[in-house]
Amino acid sequence: MLELIINKYGIFLKLSLTSVTIKEQALSLGFHKVGIASINAQAWDSSIEHLQEWLEMGYHANMAWMANPKRFNLLECVPKAKSIICVAVNYYTNYRHSSKKEDGKISRYGWGRDYHKVLHKRLKALTHWIKAQCDPKDDIITKYYADTGPIQDKVWAQRSGIGWIAKNGNLITREYGSWVFLGEIVTNLILTPDTPHQQHCGTCIRCLDACPTNAITKPFVVDSNRCIAYHTIENRGDKIPDFIASNLEGWVAGCDICQDVCPWNQRFAKESDVTDFQPYPWNLAPKLTDLATISHEEWNRRFPASALRRIKPEMLRRNALANLKNLEFTQKSG
Repeated sequence: MLELIINKYGIFLKLSLTSVTIKEQALSLGFHKVGIASINAQAWDSSIEHLQEWLEMGYHANMAWMANPKRFNLLECVPKAKSIICVAVNYYTNYRHSSKKEDGKISRYGWGRDYHKVLHKRLKALTHWIKAQCDPKDDIITKYYADTGPIQDKVWAQRSGIGWIAKNGNLITREYGSWVFLGEIVTNLILTPDTPHQQHCGTCIRCLDACPTNAITKPFVVDSNRCIAYHTIENRGDKIPDFIASNLEGWVAGCDICQDVCPWNQRFAKESDVTDFQPYPWNLAPKLTDLATISHEEWNRRFPASALRRIKPEMLRRNALANLKNLEFTQKSG
């Protein structure tokens, strides 16, 4: 099977590099799923409308980067792009959050090594391999992302057939549930696209019912202003709003409630073979009292090469203190 690229002179070149060989190489590098989507103007309409409405409602809270104009048009990131290679890596590990009231809860995504570092290493290897299959004069363009650019990663993952966007805003795969990290390679290669994935949430609304702050305002719409994950990770303020703080339920870094109740996750989650995603022991059941007084030095020691470094020491102290306040109130009430 031969596929095409356009070189810098606008000439179509035939190559032995195909969607099939790219997928095979991606899997050999440790990606668990890979799909391909074509980039064209007609493909953006529905996602642009949804994003515009979400921004107009102010549901992005203080995340101003979500309104980056490049997010509306992938060609603003890579002007000559023709295809996007989407990948997913399973990060689930067979551990549970502590049920003890005195322990804090950290979202699974942050238990082990920083996923950006893991995915970037593999994406870089895949881009090098792709270019190595081509003549250097062919001017192959590749640019990779892993939650590091203005890319609607879940939209493209669905269009590439990897999974579907769920009612809680996460991407669900048939094989691993929503416990996956996503990455992309944008390229000027013209590759055979996969069939977009259909949506399989059906009538289920467990994620909506389980959210203690009603952050999922309706299916497929999440209000960051009401989201525990947003406030424990992105909110840089000195205080968490009272209606969020009173419903933290132990969460100090992210929140997995809507994922934990998802039937797809309960049925299909499987242990990841990526050792980097195995939890650092101190992330499984950190004491709230320890986090409430954590120093910068201790923060550095506890979170080496960790995505949780986005949550600064003062934020961890704030999050832990809010939980301790709830615990104290509960004990007095009881």
